[in-house]
Amino acid sequence: MLLEVENLNVYYGAIHALQGISFHVAEGEIVTLIGANGAGKSTTLRTISGLLRSRGGSIRFRDQEIGTVTPEQIVRLGISQVPEGRKIFAPLTVQENLEMGAYTRRDPSEIQATMQRVFASFPRLKERMNQLGGTLSGGEQQMLAMGRGLMSRPSLLLLDEPSMGLSPILTEEIFRIIREINSQGTSILLVEQNALMALSVAHRAYVLETGNIVVHGTAREVSENPQVKNAYLGIAS
Repeated sequence: MLLEVENLNVYYGAIHALQGISFHVAEGEIVTLIGANGAGKSTTLRTISGLLRSRGGSIRFRDQEIGTVTPEQIVRLGISQVPEGRKIFAPLTVQENLEMGAYTRRDPSEIQATMQRVFASFPRLKERMNQLGGTLSGGEQQMLAMGRGLMSRPSLLLLDEPSMGLSPILTEEIFRIIREINSQGTSILLVEQNALMALSVAHRAYVLETGNIVVHGTAREVSENPQVKNAYLGIAS
């Protein structure tokens, strides 16, 4: 198993944000976590990537416990996070932003080869290689954040709300690229409020409500669940 999360408990002060959740991601999968704001989705990703610490439970990546490993070492092990809100480096060029994503790597020729693969997935970034990140459109910034996340050559990409603030056409484009990245061998853990889009690309899904997993199954099973239809897909069952 690529990633196994078991009985994870995370607190913000006195608030019990994740209440013993368990899930897994297998090699080659897209797994999505869906739920309302405040359900614990971003908290889950931040805990996996080492930015938050749990008070109990286990996070195993390729059978190695990573719950106490530093964020930098987690990137070196093969997990990369694309944060909510993109968080690109606005004063740096597109190329410099991508190079920042490769900071754990040492071989210049391999870094260059990865950058060319990123440009193949995101042709618009190649066109704007020397443009400052802060001057890009919202959709282009999202592409840059995803490209930067891929520069460390991750086995598992954590995507936090990639469609946030994007038009429907750009959202379609981002999800097409998510499928493409996955088809090239990268496993993806996707946090997304647009449940319909998330379920359309995922293999399996978990629904989070106030720190608990309340529904899980294949993407099709979850999309056909009456509770999910009512609450997240806007479909009366």
